[in-house]
Amino acid sequence: MAAKTSPGQFIRQVRREFARVTWPSRKETLISTGMVMVSVFLAAAFFMLVDQFLAWSVKLAFGLGG
Repeated sequence: MAAKTSPGQFIRQVRREFARVTWPSRKETLISTGMVMVSVFLAAAFFMLVDQFLAWSVKLAFGLGG
């Protein structure tokens, strides 16, 4: 069983851990954000094309297309 930690000791531990955190620079944050946005756009475009192809295939298979 783990030993109980007092609230004061817990706060000190949290502050000590928080001081160890290395925060990304503004440039790193902007680059990462850009990469995420490009990845989301590419995934959305891919799934839109797949959806359009499947819709076309279903219409063709069931003779629903014009």
